[in-house]
Amino acid sequence: MRASFRSWIRVTGLVSFVVSVAVSLVMAADASGGRERLRMDDGWRFAFGHPSDTKKDFGHATGYFAYITKTGFGDGPAAPVGKFDDSAWRTLDLPHDWAVEQPNVANGSHSHGYRAVGPGFPDVNVGWYRKTITIPKEDLGRRISLVFDGVFRASRVWVNGFYLGEEPSGYLGFRYDVSDYLNYGGENVIAVRCDVTMEEGWFYEGAGIYRHVWLEKTAPVHLVADGTTIVTDVDEAGAAKVQVWSEVAHALGKAEAAGMSVRYLVIDADGKSVAEAATEMQGVEAGETVELGSALAVTKPQLWSIETPVLYTLVAEVSAGGAVVDRVETKFGIRTVRFDPNEGFFLNGKHVKLKGTNNHQDHAGVGAAIPDALQDFRIKALKAMGSNVYRCSHNPPTPELLDACDRLGMLVIDETRLMGSNPLHLDAVERMIRRDRNHPSVIMWSLGNEEWAIEGNITGARITTTMQAFAKRLDPTRMMTVAISGGWGGISTVIEAMGVNYIRHGDTDKQHKEFPWQVILGTEETTTQATRGIYFDDKERGHMAPLEDGTSGGNVETGWKHYAARPYLAGVIYWTGFDYRGEPNPLKWPAVSSQFGILDTCGFPKDSFYYLKAWWTDEPVLHVFPHWNWPGKEGQEFDVRVHSNHEAVELLLNGKSLGKQDMPRNGHLAWKVAYAPGALEARGYRGGKVVETRTVETRGLAAKLVMTPDRTALTADNQDVSVITVSALDAQGRAVPVADNLVTFEITGGKIIGVGNGDPASHEADKASERKLFNGLAQVIVQTTYQAGPMVLKAKSEGLSGAMVEFTSSQAGAAAVARVK
Repeated sequence: MRASFRSWIRVTGLVSFVVSVAVSLVMAADASGGRERLRMDDGWRFAFGHPSDTKKDFGHATGYFAYITKTGFGDGPAAPVGKFDDSAWRTLDLPHDWAVEQPNVANGSHSHGYRAVGPGFPDVNVGWYRKTITIPKEDLGRRISLVFDGVFRASRVWVNGFYLGEEPSGYLGFRYDVSDYLNYGGENVIAVRCDVTMEEGWFYEGAGIYRHVWLEKTAPVHLVADGTTIVTDVDEAGAAKVQVWSEVAHALGKAEAAGMSVRYLVIDADGKSVAEAATEMQGVEAGETVELGSALAVTKPQLWSIETPVLYTLVAEVSAGGAVVDRVETKFGIRTVRFDPNEGFFLNGKHVKLKGTNNHQDHAGVGAAIPDALQDFRIKALKAMGSNVYRCSHNPPTPELLDACDRLGMLVIDETRLMGSNPLHLDAVERMIRRDRNHPSVIMWSLGNEEWAIEGNITGARITTTMQAFAKRLDPTRMMTVAISGGWGGISTVIEAMGVNYIRHGDTDKQHKEFPWQVILGTEETTTQATRGIYFDDKERGHMAPLEDGTSGGNVETGWKHYAARPYLAGVIYWTGFDYRGEPNPLKWPAVSSQFGILDTCGFPKDSFYYLKAWWTDEPVLHVFPHWNWPGKEGQEFDVRVHSNHEAVELLLNGKSLGKQDMPRNGHLAWKVAYAPGALEARGYRGGKVVETRTVETRGLAAKLVMTPDRTALTADNQDVSVITVSALDAQGRAVPVADNLVTFEITGGKIIGVGNGDPASHEADKASERKLFNGLAQVIVQTTYQAGPMVLKAKSEGLSGAMVEFTSSQAGAAAVARVK
């Protein structure tokens, strides 16, 4: 029905229409309430089980009848209310990552950051979660679902002893309709078992329920989850057509036949209705799902773009029996996207060179359990250097990441976890596309990454052809890509947008000549691998100086020059934006984090950040490195570099000019300088005049702590966070780039949820109230409670003056705190 309906609406372009189909309604007396979506993050019980020892796994699945033998026979922690005692278990709130709580050990998984979890650590590989909730008796007759945004991994879920199912992937969201299993007017117990013995990826992945959990309640007649599609187009006169399709479900049951209607409203950013349409239906059978839709006209739309990410809201209301029974709001943007094989990417008809980064989903202090506000912090950090696209590597992201990209103006390449053409893999593609297709930030779907067994052969070409055709049926408005490294010639012959992972693996000019119909973009390219603030190798401590020739070839400058010089290349996406736990290549223990990032695990910039900012933005940039604190190295020659977009730069040491050089386009400048304590000054010239100066100078010992929060006005919803940068100043108030003091934190009115410092070889605890500065910096992340009022964070270090930050925590609105206690 979907294909024929959509073809019809595209031809007619009608604003409203009537569909006649057979409908019967099931409406229990107390089930007419509208949709509720309640957060289920608070007050879970948690304990470790065991993958093979049933005694350590609380006797689970040892009964005469197992949960897969007879329905309702969940035992151990999966047992119904009153049949298992979890009172001794730990109480915690979600999102939760138990892997980040484990120590670093030398025999841990190299790719996963040497954490004491995963293969070889069975006692901490299975985690059990339990939560008891009360369902009001008035909910009888409604459809009630448990919604998990992501559980790592191999999760199994029970409600009141009834087994609901298993999700093998840690990255796909899933839901279960639990309406038939509930005790209405009584207590209900939810149990989740996840097992991280087997790693799904080759990078740090976390462990446990690391994304949000929701309880959704709807009437029997309701809009299907992820069943609404919004497609926008803008004509030459600037008017927009918003086409909408919605799947409406009629739950099983018996009732009198009745009429049904769906009303659509488009609300602008100011809350004003700018378009409206409606449909009417008669006679849908119980158990049936139908698709219907409308085309709405917005005469003077504000277009979503990187610079002005304006969002609209589509309100869809379903009415039955004369009453509104369901209402869903969906954020969307009005914009057009187009890829050209010769000219690259166009947004709203304007050419945009894609300038981006790949990123895994973990951050200092919190691991994979990233709070929503921290997503904003990370996207803002990337935009600050001029990045405009984010590739989700290598899995569908948490929904809140895409929400942040929508709000802040960051383009996204959304990626499925694993290639394949069987139902398991195609179902994963469908779930990703259905969930994420209305995000204006998403411009492309990625169907795979570096599948070396099939990249360069006919098997890969066949699988890709099947996957691409399948995905195109779900979303014909976006292009498909696969990221390819060493195996050019298989997948790269059939995919409509070839993703190049590292230019050292092939010839993009040759590919463009042989496949002129194909779009080409750099899905991964080498950064300048380095430890932040380190300029001499110290591999025994897990630190390394910037690599001129990285492990995947080249550096940030050689990569950008290649892509900037070729108009047919849509853009480049570096590996990676942030350092991440695991893959500390080319180093090993004691290094535990990658050093590919342009920013470290905390989001503190490395020097290459300023190279990209110079050539990716129009902001004046003048960055001099290294720092100038080198006691004992007097007279030793240093390679002093400058990243800048000024026309020329002059370098001076202690007031003496070392020469003035013209800045080459997309390049950098360098001087050989013998170290002498004092001041190293760079002067940026434009039009022959000095327009900016920057100085690095020899600093004294740390004397004072300073804390700089990214925000101080927070919401008291037990979720909101502030990210605080901690640094040390000398007696003259200058930042000390080599400070390594231990800092202790104390908070009132809130909680500390993580600490970090960006050291890729630090084995300090992430869940702690103290952290050493690393090359002058550390980070602490604080979170609100439900109690509104002041929050105060204090920092102290022996021999230094302390620091304090005050926050205001305001009461959240009812919608923000709607939750199941």
